[in-house]
Amino acid sequence: MSIPLPSPRKQRADGAEAREQLLCCALRLFSSKGFAKTSTREIARAAGANLAAISYYFGDKAGLYRAVFTEPMGSASDDIPLYNDPLMTLDESLAGFFKGFLEPLKQGEMVQMCTRLHFREMMEPTGLWAQEVDNGIKPAHAALVGVLARHLGLSTPDDDLHRLAFSIAGLALQIFIGRDVVQAIAPQLLSQPEAIDVWAERLVVFACAMVQAEGQRRALPASRPGGNSA
Repeated sequence: MSIPLPSPRKQRADGAEAREQLLCCALRLFSSKGFAKTSTREIARAAGANLAAISYYFGDKAGLYRAVFTEPMGSASDDIPLYNDPLMTLDESLAGFFKGFLEPLKQGEMVQMCTRLHFREMMEPTGLWAQEVDNGIKPAHAALVGVLARHLGLSTPDDDLHRLAFSIAGLALQIFIGRDVVQAIAPQLLSQPEAIDVWAERLVVFACAMVQAEGQRRALPASRPGGNSA
């Protein structure tokens, strides 16, 4: 089923509008059919453009796919300055982390297609997902681990700190993965940008509780077997 694309937020110069239209149509097609089964001719036809426009704005099909994969949601490493300031409190760092993580949800249907595209890239890799893991996700994870280490008084991250960081990130990630389920059960939680802001605020509370629980666990005389493996 065809997914309607959101209208551009505001009118732009002809060149910017043409490029955005190509990106939107390419996102819809790449996310539903994948890179290999989507032709540039099909994208140009859907966008009401000619093939030369793709070459002009993106170079080739691979360049267009890279732009579609990276531009709408950005990279995980882009948000590091929002939470990796040593002067921030734990609440402030987590607020910056979740704000940046959940901001794309305000794009509505666009983020649903981006999420689908990312999953398709994992199953039918072109190399972009591996690059995002290396250049985006790994640095972002390392930054979050550093934040948690500072606030738990640890000089060296261990396995449990990595588990905690993955679990905190998972609080936000599950909203993207389970977006359709959330909309089916409690659509008001995603219906407005303000609702997403509230969700981000609540995740800070949940994550702080997780950090507090981990601190308490570490203060016990002995960790349970298989727990802390430095």
